[in-house]
Amino acid sequence: MNSEIRKILEGVQNGRLSVDDALLKIKMEPFEDIGYAKIDLHRKSRQGAAEVVYGAGKTPEQISGILNVLRNHGDGPFLITRMSPDAAEFVKNRHPLDYFPDARIGVVGDVPAPDGLGTVVVATGGTSDLPVAEEAALTAQVLGNEVVRLYDVGVAGLHRTLAHLDVIMSASVIVAVAGMEGALASVLGGLADCPVIAVPTSVGYGASFHGLSALLSMLNSCASGVSVVNIDNGFGAGYLAGMINHMA
Repeated sequence: MNSEIRKILEGVQNGRLSVDDALLKIKMEPFEDIGYAKIDLHRKSRQGAAEVVYGAGKTPEQISGILNVLRNHGDGPFLITRMSPDAAEFVKNRHPLDYFPDARIGVVGDVPAPDGLGTVVVATGGTSDLPVAEEAALTAQVLGNEVVRLYDVGVAGLHRTLAHLDVIMSASVIVAVAGMEGALASVLGGLADCPVIAVPTSVGYGASFHGLSALLSMLNSCASGVSVVNIDNGFGAGYLAGMINHMA
């Protein structure tokens, strides 16, 4: 994932950048303080992706101000998660924003062509898990991954899962998004030879405890190679999947 410094060094090697220009790029101010936020400008150099803006709790003006700084220091794409429709409408008038209301995600800048090792499969137990799944899928795509969506393949109808064995077994990483009892992650973990990232969702009736039941089921999975992120954390799962899919 960390390609920015490599690009700078390759620029020096092939003559596109002088040593002084390269040094300036590396030494640039590591963050910019705009009062209500300190924007990390070296995130892409350290981790391969620019700082992600968490939209919940921020005003539309604050989101737009953070994007101003990010766009002044890089080409993007820049990701805004948990973004409200009102904030998206405000930001659209100031930045080239693509907004995905189901996932509550905004993207500023062009999504790169996939350059990962293989495919990231995002699977859901049911249609009700779609918002969290789309957050994961779009996050992975913005990070340069080819994403295959397998939606509504939960264990209540196991034949639906088994109908996609070729996709499941050829994946580099699988993100399993499920509420209720959260069994999908264990099933996929028992079929695939790649890492499975389990995402419990808050979908379910009373005893699901807003996703806690699915979380505990996933944490107690007997399938090897299953890891778990927090309830409804599609972003965290998509980001981790993207990192795994770019491991050299």
